[in-house]
Order: sequence, then structure tokens, then C-alpha cells
Amino acid sequence: MKALSTRLLLLGGIGLFVAACQTSNTTQATNCDSVNAANDMSYADAQKVYECISGKMHAGYVKGKKRWVPASIVNNYPNWTKASTAPANPGFHSDRFLVTYVNDIGKAEYLKFADEGVNMPAGSVLVKESFSVNKKGEAVPGPLFIMQKAAAGKSPRTADWYYMMDSAKGVPQGVNVYQACHQCHSGFETQDYMGYPVEEVRAQ
Repeated sequence: MKALSTRLLLLGGIGLFVAACQTSNTTQATNCDSVNAANDMSYADAQKVYECISGKMHAGYVKGKKRWVPASIVNNYPNWTKASTAPANPGFHSDRFLVTYVNDIGKAEYLKFADEGVNMPAGSVLVKESFSVNKKGEAVPGPLFIMQKAAAGKSPRTADWYYMMDSAKGVPQGVNVYQACHQCHSGFETQDYMGYPVEEVRAQ
């Protein structure tokens, strides 16, 4: 288990403001056009794009060998609780639109959207689908970002969170999870190092 934890920490990834994610994890644009540029899209606009692209996104994520990324997470997250009512761009993850899912273990605590005193139980998993909208108004699938809460003491340097990332083509992405992920997430320390969807699209 220690060896697995080490591999996850060294190879998993969920970068906030990670430049490497901007180019290596996209695929060809789909035909899911937006009538507005990304900066002018409403939440309703973003939801229409998401409804068009979501099936193609998941089909891309599940391709290929998952190696250190648990295939069960990638396969099954669409059946989990959706924590956001529409995609939104919070300014993180290279300014992509995000849709957040949480598994049954973590949903009660996460959906409080509390600002402090948050303590996610071990086994909690958060998954964020991502996409961008290019200058032509076409939706481009982005990486799948994953956070998994380990048992207490398993990964002290990352507050017992494993960070992982699966590309839009289903290829696990390896980054330095402490520098690329946890240092950014440290800004959410009172929320157990988790970011939330923007307030306007949080599930009730």
C-alpha cells in the first residue's frame, strides 16, 4: 500500500494553474458550438454545451489503461452525485469550465459547502470534468481531475489527499502533485483543501 501511495503522489495530477495541462490534454474540437465566446457565456449557455459534449468527454476518459488512476472511478463517476448544476469557470484549472461529482462517501460533507471545519472522510472522491471553448465557439474536452482522500497519515505532505489526472484521450498524466496541485489547494485549508463550484451553480 505504501508503494501504491508513493506512485500516486509522484504520478497523479490535478494541477491548478498548470501550464502543462493547457496543451497536452486536449483533443480535437467537437461540433458542440456555443453562440457566445467563452467570456460571454451564461451558465445556461455552458450547460447546453456540456449536454452536447459530456458523452464524448466520458468516452474519451475511459479509453486505454489507467495504470495508477483507478479505472472504477473513471468508469463510474457519472453515476455519482453532481455537485454543480451547470459548468462554470472559477479561474482555476487553466480557465476551463468544470463540472464536479462527489461519491457517496464524501457527498454529505462536501455538499455543505462549508468555509471552515471541513473534514472529509477517508474514501471520499471528487471528480471534475473539464472543457474549454475555443475562439470559434467550439467545445474542446479537457482533462478529468480527481481528488481521493486516503486514510489518516497515508500522505501527510498532501493532507492525505491523492491527486490524479486523466487526459481527454484517457491517458493518465504524471506531474509533481505537491508543487502542481497541493500547494495551490493549500489556499483552501479550512475546507479540507477542496475547491467548490462557484456559488451560483452549487447543487442545493
